[in-house]
Amino acid sequence: MRSMTLRVQLLLLQVLIVLVVTVGTGFFAGALQERAIRDAYQDRMQAVALSVARLPAILEALDDEEPAEIIQPIAEVIREASNVTYVVVTDAEGIRYSHPNPERIGEMVSTDPSVPLSGEIYVGTQTGTLGPSWRVKVPIWLDGEIVGTVSVGILESELSAEFVSNLYWLLIAMGGSAVVGSLGAALVTAIIRRRIYRLEPKEIASLVENRETTLHRLTEGVVTVNEKGTIELVNDAAATLLGAQADDLVGRPATEALGGALAEVLEQGEQEGRLVLAGERVLIARSTGARHSGEAVAATLLLRDHTELHETLRRVDGAQSLTEGLRAQAHEFANAMHVVAGLLEIGRGDEARAFIARRTPGGSIGLRDDATLLGDPELTALLSVKAAQARELGIDLDVSQSGSLARPINPDLAVDLVTILGNLVDNAIEACGVGDRIEVAVELRAAELGVTVDDSGSGVPEHLRGWIFTEGMSTKGPDSEPQPGRGIGLALVRRVMERRRGSIVVEEAPLGGARFRLTIPLPARRSPRKQTATAAG
Repeated sequence: MRSMTLRVQLLLLQVLIVLVVTVGTGFFAGALQERAIRDAYQDRMQAVALSVARLPAILEALDDEEPAEIIQPIAEVIREASNVTYVVVTDAEGIRYSHPNPERIGEMVSTDPSVPLSGEIYVGTQTGTLGPSWRVKVPIWLDGEIVGTVSVGILESELSAEFVSNLYWLLIAMGGSAVVGSLGAALVTAIIRRRIYRLEPKEIASLVENRETTLHRLTEGVVTVNEKGTIELVNDAAATLLGAQADDLVGRPATEALGGALAEVLEQGEQEGRLVLAGERVLIARSTGARHSGEAVAATLLLRDHTELHETLRRVDGAQSLTEGLRAQAHEFANAMHVVAGLLEIGRGDEARAFIARRTPGGSIGLRDDATLLGDPELTALLSVKAAQARELGIDLDVSQSGSLARPINPDLAVDLVTILGNLVDNAIEACGVGDRIEVAVELRAAELGVTVDDSGSGVPEHLRGWIFTEGMSTKGPDSEPQPGRGIGLALVRRVMERRRGSIVVEEAPLGGARFRLTIPLPARRSPRKQTATAAG
């Protein structure tokens, strides 16, 4: 069947099913018809036999010297009237008093009469003088004794003839059903072919294989959702970006499995893309939209990892800020040198020395020149860049550290601190203006690290302090409305703190602006293994 087209295969299979069902139904209907004919004759024969056995004329004739002369005419009239083959009346010895063939009267019956002579009714097929017949035998009772029997029957050949006559119409009905079923099969085949775009099984299999290969090799995440809002497909990239197994996502409601921001993108159909957080990953999400003309439709959500690009842009922005800060410092230094040169030229050496003493390095963050924050150069460099950027904007940024470390902090914690302090200081700079101040304080305790970022900017209203950590929410837009692609920084800080099992609190700062106070548990240090020393000598 593989060499046949799908249309031929479907048609042949359906026609075969129709024929099997039709023939099976026909056999069953024929069997029921044959049983109905036989039961109808049985009821008729039993009624005739019992009527004959109870006729007073028959009972009286059994005591006559020539019973056959009275019984035979009566039996023949009843036989012709009831349309049976024979009505045979016998005495208790089995001698016939009636028979369709008068020559058989007075002879012993050819079949066993023991059943009716025992007082029971016999129903069955036996072969007598006329051939095989379907018959009923009943006893004749007189004064509580069995004095004879009545046998009424019809030839099996007559039953078969009547069945065949009815079978003709049954065969016509079966043929008509087969023709109608075959036409219906052809129509269903045509409909199925249109539904599958007239594709053959090999073409369908090839399309499915190509789709699976393409979807699961894409670096972009793909999530498809049906019109009921249930996830139907998740490729490998999407499962990785969402931090879950594809099997755990398929079959679940999209609003439950994807979370608020992604579900919102899926529903609204933002084709240009929006920055969202999936765990601690920064993703660009866009979709085809889950509604069309107000009705729910199937939708596709596309996800692209933006984490590395986001970090790269942050570093580029920091480098650009540092470059601009250095350019400003170089310009400021040149101006200072001109002032010093002018003072020396007019003989004002003391004033020149005082002017030099008042100058401070442009990128200082408040630590000693040879000190690093928490022993981490990258963290120190980040804050130095932020200090230069703040100074260029007329903002004073100061960093302080209390407590000491026996060794530098864990590299993973240092990376998280870069993310945390980078976002918090950026927010503080955006909230401040010329003449404002930002203070970053790091406090090392026994088992935890405390970080405080204060500013003298506009601050955060109390009713918004829990709201600002929500993804997609930002107070930088007009009327503090959520802005697409914004509200990522503080949401990311909160998720890093949750992973670190730390806490973050927003309150009013002593400087007048906002204070972000963080507490981060430090990982437990392993105690050095005790080594046994052996004395030599």
